[in-house]
Amino acid sequence: MANPATIPMSTPQSTAGGGAQSQPPIATPAFRAFLSRFTSSIRQGLSQRRPWYELIDRSAMARPDNLTDAYSRIRKNLSYFKVNYITLLVVVLAFSLLSHPLSLLVLLGLFAAWVFLYLFRPSDQPLVIFGRTFSDRETLGALVILTVFVVFLTSVGSLLISALLIGVAIVCLHGAFRVPEDLFLDDQEPVNSGFLSFLGGAASSAAAAAAPAVASRV
Repeated sequence: MANPATIPMSTPQSTAGGGAQSQPPIATPAFRAFLSRFTSSIRQGLSQRRPWYELIDRSAMARPDNLTDAYSRIRKNLSYFKVNYITLLVVVLAFSLLSHPLSLLVLLGLFAAWVFLYLFRPSDQPLVIFGRTFSDRETLGALVILTVFVVFLTSVGSLLISALLIGVAIVCLHGAFRVPEDLFLDDQEPVNSGFLSFLGGAASSAAAAAAPAVASRV
């Protein structure tokens, strides 16, 4: 007589393991919190931008008398038009990357590697590539080495630096020729720190959103 057919059964451990493997490779709640806080910070910063017609008002353009006058104008205009200037820098950087699609794809791939392989990957799921398991420390070291290689040892780094230099030159040129007498500046606001306050707020919000995911791996 033939042996009776066996019925396949799954144990709770195998079910739990299968459920863990079926999870997405990225912690969705943490990633959504990151995007939410980052976008809200960007919107809050953009709400502080000045009207663009004030930036391009030709009647307010005049040649500075000397370097001291130019430096004083740049400081005041940086404090008043800080969000507009940052937007201009982003536009110049985006235009440079769009004109070099390969560099843009490399940067997007590097960003995706950080997001999916380290920042928002569940800490209880080890990274397995070609049958080899990598620890969080090994993954972090590999990503840091990859970032240094991409930014400093390829044409991507020179493209970013050249785009930033062009943007800073445009900002300084406009700030030196824009007469700030008609601008209502807040005397209590520190001029030196005002230019980077927008980027600092966005970066701090992004870091605060990503901090739990990073802290869980330490």
